[in-house]
Amino acid sequence: MRTLFAIIGFTGLMAADIALLVADTAAPAAPATRLKDLVDIEGVRENQLMGYGLVVGLAGTGDKRTTLFSAQSLANLLSRMGVSVSPTDMRVSNTAAVMVTATLPAFSQPGMRIDITAAAIGDATNLQGGILVLTSLRGADGQVYAVAQGPVMTGGFATGRGGASQTVNHPTVGRSPEGAIVERPAPSVAPRTVVRLQLRRSDFTTSARIVAAVNGKFGSTTAHAENAGLVSVAIPTEFSAKTTEFISALENVTLEADRPARVAINERTGTIVLGKDVRIAPVAILHGNLSVEIQTTYEVSQPGALSGPGATTAVVPDTRVTAKEEKARNLVLKRGATVEELVRALAAIGATPRDVIAILQNLRSVGALDAEVEVI
Repeated sequence: MRTLFAIIGFTGLMAADIALLVADTAAPAAPATRLKDLVDIEGVRENQLMGYGLVVGLAGTGDKRTTLFSAQSLANLLSRMGVSVSPTDMRVSNTAAVMVTATLPAFSQPGMRIDITAAAIGDATNLQGGILVLTSLRGADGQVYAVAQGPVMTGGFATGRGGASQTVNHPTVGRSPEGAIVERPAPSVAPRTVVRLQLRRSDFTTSARIVAAVNGKFGSTTAHAENAGLVSVAIPTEFSAKTTEFISALENVTLEADRPARVAINERTGTIVLGKDVRIAPVAILHGNLSVEIQTTYEVSQPGALSGPGATTAVVPDTRVTAKEEKARNLVLKRGATVEELVRALAAIGATPRDVIAILQNLRSVGALDAEVEVI
């Protein structure tokens, strides 16, 4: 059968670039998808971490005196080291207050390293070359799950002074690969008797196909669908002591996921993406353009040689109005027309992507487009 995915895009209002991708395969219309690409396992999830810290060692690009909390934080840090300094007496520009964020993977164990991101929250202009000092990262429950420290890499720079300056990328945000060490196990719940699969895109048809695929491999009573977004799978007796092995085998079950017929339109860029399941009802399309052009030119009128003393040179506007109507372009689609036929026909009559957007919206209005139209 034929698998089709069409993309229409353009770089200008008057120029069109229409691309049609068609692949012939002997397999079913849609390739099989692994179950792990369609669902998440309930209780096995990532957790967001956040912390407040200081980046030191900046080359004069840190927070200024207008950012009070960075000076207070530095004073508190020094006081814990036995150095007593008033925040109002500090005049340092090599320190920046930052918000540190990280993602804690499921089943993370103490000693594992995770990536962090540091973003300036004061008026620092550049974190390049800075070092993040010991920062605790907390979860939504207020518990410390990781501790971060180390150099911050911005991937950009800002240079110049006065009216001449140049900035590359975003120098007030930096990353530190493996910059944090996990101190507390992630709050993940391992399945014991039942594995609950959460569909990333709720769909009754896909949910029913998951049940059929799982029951076909592990037994007719293993799985059942609770709703369009949740499937419960009972762990078979032979896997009662091997839950990890069962979930691994479950994730590699393949099936054909059902995808809705949808047309995505981005009017800002003129990009149109049409899925292969889009169908067009029998319809006739008549499309044409009427352009009206108004041009005004100014001509200088000189007085004649025998004109009186009051004659002066005058500027006279000359306005011309022209109207041009292009011949209407006719397009007829028969019953069962596919997106391939629609795109080829529109390309044949010279339609621009802007024209295609207008035609698709009109087709949807009259009920001739059997697809969901999403404007992004």
